[in-house]
Formats: sequence, structure tokens, C-alpha cells
Amino acid sequence: MKIAVLAGGLSPERDVSLTSGSLIANALRRKGHRVALADVYLGCDAEVATLFTEAEEPPFRVAETAPDLEKLKATSGNGDALIGRNIVPLCQYADVVFLALHGAMGENGQLQALLDCYGIRYTGTGYIGSLLAMDKDITKKLLVGGGVPMAKGITVTPETYAEETLLREIGLPCVVKPCSCGSSVGVSIVENLEALQEAMAAAFAYEDRVLIEQKLIGREMTVGILEGKTLPPVEIIPKCGFYDYKNKYQSGMTEEICPPILTEAEATALSDMALKAADILRLGSYCRIDFILSDGIPYCLEANTLPGMTPLSLLPREAAAIGIPYDELCEIIALSACRKTV
Repeated sequence: MKIAVLAGGLSPERDVSLTSGSLIANALRRKGHRVALADVYLGCDAEVATLFTEAEEPPFRVAETAPDLEKLKATSGNGDALIGRNIVPLCQYADVVFLALHGAMGENGQLQALLDCYGIRYTGTGYIGSLLAMDKDITKKLLVGGGVPMAKGITVTPETYAEETLLREIGLPCVVKPCSCGSSVGVSIVENLEALQEAMAAAFAYEDRVLIEQKLIGREMTVGILEGKTLPPVEIIPKCGFYDYKNKYQSGMTEEICPPILTEAEATALSDMALKAADILRLGSYCRIDFILSDGIPYCLEANTLPGMTPLSLLPREAAAIGIPYDELCEIIALSACRKTV
């Protein structure tokens, strides 16, 4: 099978995506597929047919900090264009497209809608579910309305933000996060007033809509879903601070327990709420839902429509716990996309 793996993009999660993409491409090659790995932002100049190969390539590694996108735009010459040269022809030539993107166009539905317009099959969630899950404000409104517990929160812009309103309605400690970033980019946990101004500036640096939520006390859990069934959850325990960009993608920064010690009621509640959230948000054949488990209640944090597939990523760890090795997981996801109606 000819598989195009799209990674990179113009997103703060670009490096994470390139790492996921390189690993996915090599895994699919080991399964006997001809694979072309392309940076959706930079595009490719070669004849598309020559890009598909069974030969493995060196994997990409995530840096400790998010990439400098302004520098990338300036040095590439692509500016604000989101789709690079020959990306659409590459996808048309392939039997299926494996989306290894994270954040921005890769997860907000734009790329999915484009591929739909060309009748191209791709992995993961469709454009509607991608849009709903990427925007944390929309996600919260839909999930709370559907009966999924979430922390109390408010969404503000630079024009509507007022410290006194935050303190009155949410209080401290709180969690500040951009509405449409992933990988904890721009996220801060604020314990006191001195840290609040810096946290708001960090979040507004990424976008002009910021979600502020009460800080929940409990165990951080994540539940993967593969072809309509939940995988064993992972408990996430950062060795210092919280599960931020560095702790997610640098080796040895976080303890991840799969499966964690849970009561039967807690395990059932996590599974049920993950499936409920995925149904409300119209998520695809694989995804991941994050929770804080507090007093037996799973409070949803967010939904991930294209979970990371790095060596430290959570979905591959969950799949391995039930006997699905990494290479097989990648192939299952690709084959699932082949069965989509376009």
C-alpha cells in the first residue's frame, strides 16, 4: 500500500509532529508499505512517485522548547501559506494519508476539509470533530452540556479579561491555557497573583482566546480509544511541575503507569466518560481523552484527535498494554482509514 505521512506544519507542535511522523513512516515501512514522509508546510520538489520508499530513515527528535515559527516562515520563503508545494498531488497519489500533525491546521479541521474536497482518505477524525475538539471553549460547552464533568472555567480575550472577574468566578489556584493549542503549549498553572500576569501574557502570545479553569486536585489520567473501544488508561505523574511541553517530550521527566491501580468503579467511569466525550465530539477511529480523577469522578481536561506517536507518547503505551506493538498499531490506524467512505 502507498501511504503518505504528513507531519510538521506551521504549528507550535511542529517538532512533536515531525517526530511522530518519522516514527510512523518507519513503522509502516517495516510492515511492508511504501511510504512518503512529507512536511506539509515545506512541501516537496521531487516527483511524487519517487518519494514512496520501503527504506527506513533516521528519526526526528523533539527539542526542549517549542519551535520558532517566525524564523521558519522567514527562512523558508513560504510565509503564511499552510500547504507546501506538491502536497495535494502527493496525497492524491497515495492510497491513504496518515496524519501525523499536531495543532493548528492539522487538528482544527482545515486540512481534513481540504482532503475531503479531493476525495482523499486520511487517518483520524473528520473536519467537524477536529474543529469541535481543537477549540477548548467549544469542547467545554459541548461536553458539559452532554453531562461530562469538567472544571469550572471562563474564556476571555485581551479586551474582556479582568483580574477581578477571574478571582471572583474562578479563584486561585487556576489553569491558564490558549483555547486552540495542544501539547501544553502556552499552559500555566497559577498558584498566586504574582504569577497570573505572566501566565496570561504567555497564553495570549499564542492566540487571543484563553480558557481559565479552576485547578483540579487529583490523579491525571488519559484514556485512548481505538476503533470504538477504550484502551487501558495511563496515569501521568510528572517528576516536577506539571505535564508541560518539556515533561511530555523529554525522556525521564515523567512517570507513566499503565495500567494504574484503580477500583473497578473508577476504571468503568473513565472508560464510559471517554467514550461519551468521543461520541459528543464526533471523534474518529482513534483518539485520546485526558482526565483528572478526583474523588472517583473523572473530570475531562481535553480531547486529542491526533494523539502523539513519539517514543514517550501515551496511546502507543496503552496499545502495548493489550498486546498491540507499535508497528501494528500504526498499520491498524492506516487500514481503518482505508475503510472510510469518501
